[in-house]
Amino acid sequence: MEKDIIGFYGYPDPQIFQQIIEQNKDCEIIDLDVDYNAPDAGILPEAYCVIIKNIINNSINLKNRLRYILASVGEEKCNSGMFASIILKEHGLNVIQTKYEKYPDITYPTPVSKSNLPLADKINAITEGIYKPCTKKLTETKPTIGFWGVPPNDFRILELFPDTTHVYGWLRCVEAKRPADLELEMQIDRDVPTVFFSQTFCGKMQLAKYLADKYNGLYIDIDDKTNRSAIAKVEAFINLR
Repeated sequence: MEKDIIGFYGYPDPQIFQQIIEQNKDCEIIDLDVDYNAPDAGILPEAYCVIIKNIINNSINLKNRLRYILASVGEEKCNSGMFASIILKEHGLNVIQTKYEKYPDITYPTPVSKSNLPLADKINAITEGIYKPCTKKLTETKPTIGFWGVPPNDFRILELFPDTTHVYGWLRCVEAKRPADLELEMQIDRDVPTVFFSQTFCGKMQLAKYLADKYNGLYIDIDDKTNRSAIAKVEAFINLR
């Protein structure tokens, strides 16, 4: 028999999240931001952020198993995250809206972002760290390339990056347990050539383009699947440095 699911997206309030996990230890935990090839629910416009589409499609597809959805609806996510939570409530799902915008006066270290893990493994460890600690053995590296942004829908683009890639942007904010800290999100190592990535139709496109221009980096946005043009741009940027 398949387990019930606690689904989440964005970075739910850790106290609420851990309370739900403790009260529902028989449940599987699933990140609804991720593409699991769920059928299109036909709810959102065709031209829309693919990550929000994932949230809606995954939730509708898993409706009979979802005991709770922990929905980020504050500055740590986006307005579309709020809209998604309302739509899912309207479709009869048990949605708990949380905001995680205020933090204690501490910034946690970010060893995964600076580690020798492959970039895809770094990102998986950071996002899983929202609800469980990373237990991988980590070695800090000297950065040769930077990756700024959010987890891509299609991880194939990450295969182009060396293990000496350091992670910046929203992902590093997540590891630092400050997902809505815009000041931290905008910080990079100026001497490290950096790819500034955003999903197409995401509000972070504006910030990614601005920072890429400011720091002479590479701006790139991808809608759904990685295309040849994106691969060529990233390969050239990395190899010509």
